[in-house]
Amino acid sequence: MQQLTDTERSRFQRNLLLEGFGEEGQVKLRNASVLVVGAGGLGSPAAYYLTAAGVGHVGIMDYDAVDLSNLQRQILHSTDDLGRPKTQSAFEKLHALNPDAQIQTYPFALTPENALDIVSAYDFIIDATDNLDAKFLINDVCVLASKPFSHGGILGYEGQTMTYVPGHACLRCLYGQKPEKGTYQTTAQVGVLGAIAGNIGTLQATEAVKYITGVGELLTDKFLRFDGHSISYFKMNINRSSHCPICGDSPTIKSLTDVNQ
Repeated sequence: MQQLTDTERSRFQRNLLLEGFGEEGQVKLRNASVLVVGAGGLGSPAAYYLTAAGVGHVGIMDYDAVDLSNLQRQILHSTDDLGRPKTQSAFEKLHALNPDAQIQTYPFALTPENALDIVSAYDFIIDATDNLDAKFLINDVCVLASKPFSHGGILGYEGQTMTYVPGHACLRCLYGQKPEKGTYQTTAQVGVLGAIAGNIGTLQATEAVKYITGVGELLTDKFLRFDGHSISYFKMNINRSSHCPICGDSPTIKSLTDVNQ
């Protein structure tokens, strides 16, 4: 087994004390790569905690620039970052937190054309996007590339998350086809409490760390909903659907060109 440096043992001391984690788990994190798609409300806490935990290679993808309305929940960015690319702001914050982590930025959107090449280079994917087109694209490319990912969503006072690992239920097992635009609300319409994003993004980072280290039980075949009004969690079991259009027994989606993204 590879050894940690004295600096790493000091930095990650609290990780090393965890039951079932130890130095072996920390080395696994150092050798792992996680892609965070979206450097906003969900991606901010997820990227912070992944970098702080010692994940050796963290990818940050976002095509947007920092806006004043982002700062209520997107804690990677500050007032001085207004107008700057979110990936640039994120890189500086994460590098300052852990200079030993390799932070790779993608200042553009995930598309059907580039998704497979980028996602295939990572061990785990965090869906920290804020629109259904991107969420279904992440689901589809991860299923096709046999890559695990954590789905996250927030709206108003509520949040939700689930984890996909090959062989288990995916997002389409839960929802089937992507809902038509105009049939669902968005945060731009009803708002979102910033701390809800922090809650769900932190859970997503936790799932990534657990997957990499093999510690604990993942949210596979489960859908977790958080209600910020009552501070309550509801967990629902999801069955992998044999009729799922992408991970079922007779899939109709066999490439990203088979679905209108």
